[in-house]
Amino acid sequence: MKKIQLAMISASIIGMSATAVNAQSKFEGFYGQVGVGFSSVSPDLNATTLTPPPGNVPTSYPMGTSISSTSSFAGAFGLGYTFSVSPKFTLGLGADYQPFGGQSGNYTLTNAALNPSSVTGTFKQEQTMNLYIAPGIATSPEGLLYGKIGYSASNFSYGNGGSQNLSGFLVGLGYKQIIQGGFYGFAEANYTSYGKANVGATGRWNSGVVGTYAINGQLSANTFSGLVGVGYKF
Repeated sequence: MKKIQLAMISASIIGMSATAVNAQSKFEGFYGQVGVGFSSVSPDLNATTLTPPPGNVPTSYPMGTSISSTSSFAGAFGLGYTFSVSPKFTLGLGADYQPFGGQSGNYTLTNAALNPSSVTGTFKQEQTMNLYIAPGIATSPEGLLYGKIGYSASNFSYGNGGSQNLSGFLVGLGYKQIIQGGFYGFAEANYTSYGKANVGATGRWNSGVVGTYAINGQLSANTFSGLVGVGYKF
C-alpha cells in the first residue's frame, strides 16, 4: 500500500513539474522597461597624424596616442515584443535608448619633433541606440532567462566640438522575473564592440607649427554595461 502511495505522490510531483515547465510564459506580448546601472568605455585612438598649414616641412607628423578608459552612470529605456516559440522558448525583438552621456575621458597626442611635443583633449560617449533580438528560455511561467544579439549606434564627442557616430554589435545576457500582474524586475549585462571611424580636429599650435593644424585618426571603442530595473508586460 505504501509503495502505491509513494508511486502516486511521485507521479503527481512529476506531473506538476511538467505542467510548470510547459505552461505558457507570462512574458509573451509587448513590454516597456527602464533600467539604471553603470557603463565602462574602453576607447582606442590610432593611425593619428598631424598636418601643418601649407608651406611647412615636413607636411605631416605621425602622432603617438594615449587615451583613458571611463566608468559612469548608465540609464536605459526599452520597448519590445516577446513571441512564444514554444511553451518553454521565446524570441524577443527590442530597442534600447540610452539618453545620458558618460564621463569625460582624456587623450594625448605626442611627437617629440614638435614644440610643444604634445596636445591634449577630451572625449565622451553621448546617446546610444540598440536594436536586438532576444532568444529566451522560460525557467517558469514567471521567470525568463534571455540573451541579446544586435546592432548598436552611439555618438562620441571629442576635442573642441568634434563629434562622430560609431556603430557595432551588441551581445548581452539577462533575467526577468514577474513581480505581480504585468510588473517585472530584470537584471542584465551587455557588451558592445564599435568599429573604427575616422575623426578629425583643427587647432592652433603655440609654436613650432605656424598657423592652423589638422589632426586625423581612427576612433573605436568597446563598452560594458550592467543594468537593473523594472518593466511592465502589457
